[in-house]
Amino acid sequence: MAKTRTKLSELDPVWTQIVQEAHQAVEAEPLLGGLIHACILHHSTLEDALAYRVAQKLASADMSEQLLRELIDEAYADDPALGQSARADIVAVYDRDPACHRYIQPLLYFKGFQAIQAYRIANWLWRNGRKDLAYFIQMRVSEQFTIDIHPACKIGQGLFLDHAHALVFGETCVIGDNVSILHSVTLGGTGKEDEDRHPKIEDGVLIGAGAKVLGNIKIGHCSRVAAGSVVLNDVPPCTTVAGVPAKVVGEAGCSQPSVSMNQLIGAREK
Repeated sequence: MAKTRTKLSELDPVWTQIVQEAHQAVEAEPLLGGLIHACILHHSTLEDALAYRVAQKLASADMSEQLLRELIDEAYADDPALGQSARADIVAVYDRDPACHRYIQPLLYFKGFQAIQAYRIANWLWRNGRKDLAYFIQMRVSEQFTIDIHPACKIGQGLFLDHAHALVFGETCVIGDNVSILHSVTLGGTGKEDEDRHPKIEDGVLIGAGAKVLGNIKIGHCSRVAAGSVVLNDVPPCTTVAGVPAKVVGEAGCSQPSVSMNQLIGAREK
């Protein structure tokens, strides 16, 4: 009996869902047909679509969209983890952002998701010794999205940047899996030291808007940093810190703060 061949795209539920939503969007709003066909329906994989969209966003007089697209295609071909991380990031946005109702939205419209995918390309360049190109991508991300992420920063999968404005992540910063960060957050240093000087954010952490986390400190897994806090010391796992300087004010209130997105002091999972 002849074997049935299965296309890779048929085994990719995230991409399949995006394509279905794209067809629905074109039918509902024909004026966006050109954009949606160019960004999604003309491509056969999520990686191809991301290469097109990110290159389109970062292109400038200094480097053309075509050159950037070839560079990004090279990165995705070399490191499949980049595409896996992108899928986890899309699902994270969909699961945690009440303003996101379709998988198509981060890819087309959300600058936080787009900026993170651009950072992942810059980080690939950095890890492969192509530091000047990595700095170039960092510069364009900062100019286009008002998000400044050093290409050496290490970021896990499932990152959600809510509103994604005025974010700064330093060179030796480490961010784990399934972290949620709101706008105007700084993960920075405290001086001119030139070694390991930036925060380490463990899995499942929620960092509220305007928080500043400074120095080579650890934010323990599944903890919460309240909006506007200035964190200068280690934060124990599964706790909530608030204030200037930040102090422990209680437990995290739930097992996965970054997923629940509940930022009320004293709130507990129902």
